[in-house]
Amino acid sequence: MALQNPTADDGTIEECLDEINDFVATLGRYPPTMLAVAMRVHLETLLRTLLERDLCTRPEIRDFVKELEREALQHDDS
Repeated sequence: MALQNPTADDGTIEECLDEINDFVATLGRYPPTMLAVAMRVHLETLLRTLLERDLCTRPEIRDFVKELEREALQHDDS
């Protein structure tokens, strides 16, 4: 699936994560809740773009979001 197996044509997942982490670190003046809302807006846009460009399907997006929710809340289930 496109969301779980992205191509590495322009780098690796680790490199991308490192760059995103560096950028997010520059946003320390914003409260975490504000960052979460802003990131949600961007994630929504990214997922919609993937869908519009036929890079994934609606069921794949649903599965991705369910997995994200499960992972984010896993500590509550422990």
